[in-house]
Amino acid sequence: MSVPVSGAAGMEMFVMKEISSLIAYRPDVKVVDATLRDGGLVNDFYFTDEFVRALYLANLRAGVDYMEFGYKASREMFDVNKFGKWKFSSDSDIRAIVGENATDLKIAVMADVGRCDKSDIINREDSPIDLIRVATYLNTIPGAVDMIEDAAGKGYEVSCNIMAISNSREGDLKAALDILGQSPVDVFYIVDSYGAMYPEQIARLADLYLEAAAKYGKKVGIHAHNNQQLAFANTIEAVGDGVDWLDATYASMGRGAGNCAMELLLGFLRNPKYNVYHAIQFVDKYMNRLKEDGVRWGYDLQYLMTGLLNQHPRAAIEFTRDQRTDYTEFYKEIVAQD
Repeated sequence: MSVPVSGAAGMEMFVMKEISSLIAYRPDVKVVDATLRDGGLVNDFYFTDEFVRALYLANLRAGVDYMEFGYKASREMFDVNKFGKWKFSSDSDIRAIVGENATDLKIAVMADVGRCDKSDIINREDSPIDLIRVATYLNTIPGAVDMIEDAAGKGYEVSCNIMAISNSREGDLKAALDILGQSPVDVFYIVDSYGAMYPEQIARLADLYLEAAAKYGKKVGIHAHNNQQLAFANTIEAVGDGVDWLDATYASMGRGAGNCAMELLLGFLRNPKYNVYHAIQFVDKYMNRLKEDGVRWGYDLQYLMTGLLNQHPRAAIEFTRDQRTDYTEFYKEIVAQD
């Protein structure tokens, strides 16, 4: 991103973002693996235990900071017979994979406002989970604060993902960040749910979020989607702007077009704790096998179209499931809905 500056003679010039902000070692950077959670939206969370254990070990060896195991979804709202166990991420299922997890890798789960029973989140001292990631829309911020306070009161680290912000007004975002800032949340997340945003927009949002974070003593994270093949670009833009918490998934696995690729992100970061070799090894052995078995995700024209139009990708996901290939007709359909 370039920004205008005025020289002594009053001449306007453009200077690139300081290269040091992109390549310098930043000890505060945290990498969060969201493969099971966002990737689970692709295959209804049906991952084998072998896959999950291998992913856990890959994260350990690659130096990843947090591994998100899935959702803490309500068993009253969702049929346990229609989803794999990581839709619900019970403490016992997590413990079967990680044991006591006497490692530097921390464990996370996501709790969607309105789709999670707080009673399923037990006290931190009795759980293998370290971080509760509360997901909310702007219109459910009060519910998010309630969940944040509950999780923090039980001893957890807590982050908050404000989803679908590409459709939000700046004033509404500022109000939401002000409310969240007064809660015990640790991290605010920039979330490009529709893969509709460009690096310049991410830079402006990062400034907005970082201003609120500085005011209230919080951190800022980013969760990007790859509809326009910008998830990695938007993530490293955010890093250069001062965002510290970075979500990624192996082989970009995630809903629709997927997310920022873990192997790209670890290859970019200059922190010596990260080792991209183990990410590449896991993709080679496990992620490619998923694709060979028919699990579909990643950039394609239908996801590009919904990203360009700043729409939820549900229509593109349905297009994919129906194995349609009439891309031009699909574009006409979603333009008519816009």
